[in-house]
Amino acid sequence: MREYTAVIMAGGFGTRIQPLTHSTPKPMLPVTNIPMMEHILEKLVDFGMKEVVILLYYKPEVIKNYFGDGSRWGVKINYVLPDSDYGTAGAVKKAEEFLKKPFLIISGDLVTDFDLKKIFAFHEEKNSKLTITLTTVNNPLQFGIVIVNEDGEIEQFLEKPSWGEVFSDTINTGIYIIEPEILDYIPKNTPFDFSKDLFPKLMSEGIKLYGYTATGYWRDVGNPDSYRDVHIDIFNGKVKYNYPGRRIRYLDGILHLMGEAKIDKSVEIVGEVVLDDGVVLEKGVKLQNCSIGKNTKIGMNSKIRDSVIWENVTIGENCVFDYSVICKNTVIENDVVAKNGCVIAENVKIGKLTRIEKDVTIWPDKEIEPASIVTSNVVFGTKLKNAIFENGIAKGKVNTEISCDMACRLGEAFGSLFPKGAKIMVGRDETRNARMLKRAFVGGLLSTGIDVIDLKALPPTVLRFNVNANDEIAGGAYFRLALSSPGDIEIILYNEFGLRINSNISKALEKNYFNEKFRRVEFSDVGMIHDFDVNIFEYCNNYENKIKEIIDHQIIKDNEFKIVIDLMFGITKEVFPKLLNEMKIENIILNAYSDENRLLNIYNYKDRAKEEISKIVTSLKFDMGAIIFPHGQRLNLITEKGEVLDKIKALIAVLNLLNIDAKFQNKKYKVFLSMWAPDYMDENFKYLEIKRGKYSNFDYKKLKEYDLIATIDGNFAFTEFAPHRDAMFSLLKIMELLTRHDLKLGEITSTETNFYYKKEKIECPQFKKGKVMKEFLKIAKNKKYKKNGGIKVYEEDNNWVLLIPDETSEHIKIYIQAENSEIGEKMFEHYKGLINKWIA
Repeated sequence: MREYTAVIMAGGFGTRIQPLTHSTPKPMLPVTNIPMMEHILEKLVDFGMKEVVILLYYKPEVIKNYFGDGSRWGVKINYVLPDSDYGTAGAVKKAEEFLKKPFLIISGDLVTDFDLKKIFAFHEEKNSKLTITLTTVNNPLQFGIVIVNEDGEIEQFLEKPSWGEVFSDTINTGIYIIEPEILDYIPKNTPFDFSKDLFPKLMSEGIKLYGYTATGYWRDVGNPDSYRDVHIDIFNGKVKYNYPGRRIRYLDGILHLMGEAKIDKSVEIVGEVVLDDGVVLEKGVKLQNCSIGKNTKIGMNSKIRDSVIWENVTIGENCVFDYSVICKNTVIENDVVAKNGCVIAENVKIGKLTRIEKDVTIWPDKEIEPASIVTSNVVFGTKLKNAIFENGIAKGKVNTEISCDMACRLGEAFGSLFPKGAKIMVGRDETRNARMLKRAFVGGLLSTGIDVIDLKALPPTVLRFNVNANDEIAGGAYFRLALSSPGDIEIILYNEFGLRINSNISKALEKNYFNEKFRRVEFSDVGMIHDFDVNIFEYCNNYENKIKEIIDHQIIKDNEFKIVIDLMFGITKEVFPKLLNEMKIENIILNAYSDENRLLNIYNYKDRAKEEISKIVTSLKFDMGAIIFPHGQRLNLITEKGEVLDKIKALIAVLNLLNIDAKFQNKKYKVFLSMWAPDYMDENFKYLEIKRGKYSNFDYKKLKEYDLIATIDGNFAFTEFAPHRDAMFSLLKIMELLTRHDLKLGEITSTETNFYYKKEKIECPQFKKGKVMKEFLKIAKNKKYKKNGGIKVYEEDNNWVLLIPDETSEHIKIYIQAENSEIGEKMFEHYKGLINKWIA
């Protein structure tokens, strides 16, 4: 076997595993009292590796001071510290001078017992230029998923998918073997990632990549739960593991002692217990499957199980801790109980008689008063352990999961992404909680030298329009009640085009937030807040005037079009009634006032609203009715006959209108729809160019390529006005098209061909989703199929089934389209049965 060099990736910020990495780089987190990366280094030494390169970035001095030149382990260590974040492959490029031989890439923050000899043997047998080590996992979301053929050649991969994108449970472990010539494909001083950039580039140039599916244990220690679980797996014998220290057998367990400890003779040891030097265990202590760090003291009659305790921790008498992590320099007084798990960060003090009722996280430097009952995270809530933003939105319980303190720090983190003196526009709905958190957020922005334009209570569509229309505005933020979850608040952040921030910006913001990397300016540079000196009506007028400029409202007025609209107690009441009146469109507006209590129960009110509008439209012979949801982005349509259009009929009606108009204009309109939107009627839309897929990370330029972007949920974006959803403009556009072509809404819906369409959710445990999608893909390969936001398999041209793992609950979403209900129901029952079989 040839000689190899090893490269250990040790530069990550450890954002998802906070607060454990508050002062410790993730590779240095102790596993049985030894840094994770030391376990990796010892594995490399056992294999025979002589040279190791360690790539650093976050807290590099901690790692360099511990490992030194490597002589303690019999290897030569070279350190590389990039001057910026160049991504995984870009960072390796920085180490090129040390990589003249083939080299192994491995993370310093994982635990594995893979046989490296087998991986190297596979690489050499295939004469591979680049080999990726693979394994199967229950939850593939945090990793790159991979498909290989029978020869081990990689066919497809996707980096860190959402459940909606999962097509396999085979994942990329981040362990690669690479020939040195591959470095020529990595640009210098440029952010470049292995999975997102290098691998696709190599495959596009015809270079075969191979995947070796390793057997054994592998776990990426990416969050506090996985950190606890990896210890439990070690203690339960799931990992081939060499415990440190000398073995001392007890009646019910084995003690691994790493030095000297003071242990009372009454102490019970159950299972596997690791003690570091200087530990003190007093009378009556019982330890089961746990690791105790250096110089930690545990008081009389305390019981610790399935837990990890770091160095210099003091635990009082009669304490109980199960499934817990307690970080260094923490003091826990007598009679503290945590039977349901907890993560306690460093430098925390917990007063006596405290009960930790749920599996919570207590962040660094906090003090819990005696006799407290802790039921939620101290600093912020459980939903923010791994990430703050999903699709540009932070959502959580007011004052527990999203507090003023957190909102302020989010403002600091967001503001730090922009140059000093930049302008951010902010707004909110009319709820008290949104006002409170917006003000805290604004304070954070100001502290970073950002100027704030505060529009106060206005629809988000108005704010987004003005952000996009004004070159001086660098971004935006909007605060609103979460309609689907009473008591929750949503914080939505926008880029300079009024689009939700994408995943890259979200990650940069979260990195600032978790590492408190805030730009706090001098007192003379603190930002200005423009609220009382801002003419809010001017921004409303900008929005309204642009709508008037685009919409041919004269034709609507001349045709004496009459409409009933329910604003559902929402924020659009500030704009839409005025706009309709100025256009001289005859209208009846319902519920154009604020009512927080109604908003908290809005989805129950919705059904009653549909009935009321239907009655008004038919009794007064109005042309149509509409429901605009409270935030002004979603729309329901009611025909002149009082029929409330379901989501599919509404979408087809709008597509029909566009097709008629395109024919009239002698042109083609481009339309982008979600992957699950029905396509049975597409052949009728001769003047529409329709594409389907996932557009959440489309940039402004890409969105503007389309005339309409729509879902099946009543969300429409006509890009001639703006690239984001806007129910007010969309409704006016629909009215304009109806009057221009002398049509009734009921007429264009009655022309639809009957077909079967069904959407259901099937219960599926989170850890089974990857397996389900993998099995479904096996079926797909024998048929026509597509992968883009899920897997869609065609039984025949118009009969298809689409599976998408639900991103927020333990379900698989299944969509069926068929030419009739008999075929559709058979398809549904067939695939439902297969899913349940795969889950079993």
